[in-house]
Amino acid sequence: MASRTDIHALRGGERLLWIGLCVPALAVLGFAFLYPFAASVGTSFVHEGVLSLENYALVYRLYRQDVAFTLGVAAAGLALTLLVGVPVCGFLRVHAFAPVEFLLKVPLFVPFVVVGHAMRVFLAPHGTLNGLLLPLGILDPDHPPSLASSWVGLTLALAWKHLGLAALLFLGAFRAVDEAYLEAARNFGAGVLRQTKDILVPMAAPSIAVACILVFASMLASFSIPLMMGRGSGPQMLMIDVYYRFGQHGDYATASALGVVAYLLASGAALVYVRNLTR
Repeated sequence: MASRTDIHALRGGERLLWIGLCVPALAVLGFAFLYPFAASVGTSFVHEGVLSLENYALVYRLYRQDVAFTLGVAAAGLALTLLVGVPVCGFLRVHAFAPVEFLLKVPLFVPFVVVGHAMRVFLAPHGTLNGLLLPLGILDPDHPPSLASSWVGLTLALAWKHLGLAALLFLGAFRAVDEAYLEAARNFGAGVLRQTKDILVPMAAPSIAVACILVFASMLASFSIPLMMGRGSGPQMLMIDVYYRFGQHGDYATASALGVVAYLLASGAALVYVRNLTR
């Protein structure tokens, strides 16, 4: 029988082993994220060599509309993702259908740049969508509408791209719900929509909330799709502003301030979720 000293030594060795396994991952996290983030935050408070809020004042003067635009597009994209993803995943939980599930997960494997280019072609004035609608006589062939560079086009593109991630999380959460609850609902005559609304969504609410936070934060940080879809004028997504401020103007301080604002927007959504979870 092992003595108490041997047990403590074994536990101490196990702790050291776990610490040793965690150190490389923590080091990568520190050098790849924490250090650059801390440097960006520090740079955002420096203007002409002195501590100042001037960079944030410039962000407010020049980019407040872009902040609102980014929040609006991300919120609309998240709403569209939920509107499509939750009912379809509820149907797949109740009635498994492999082809539809495969199609839902296709966006996971399509690069952001490809999605941006495909949506630009699909939603352009003389693109695929208008070409399909033109024979119906509901469009002016001389002045066809363009959704590619509008907030609607961005919302559609971002929602389609993130639908695969959302579906993966929704299906996992829905399949964790005990079949007995669904069977009981079916015995009382509940259809797929009622089972989804009254059983699956309430019981999978924490997982759905996590999916919403991940999708919303990813949409806030979108760069490739907005760049490829090319809004030439008007409000832009924040990451486009960061790119031009950093790459064309060489203004690292203002670009850092924009990045901090984007980080705070994403963190705000996460904090709301954590607060509701701990109540």
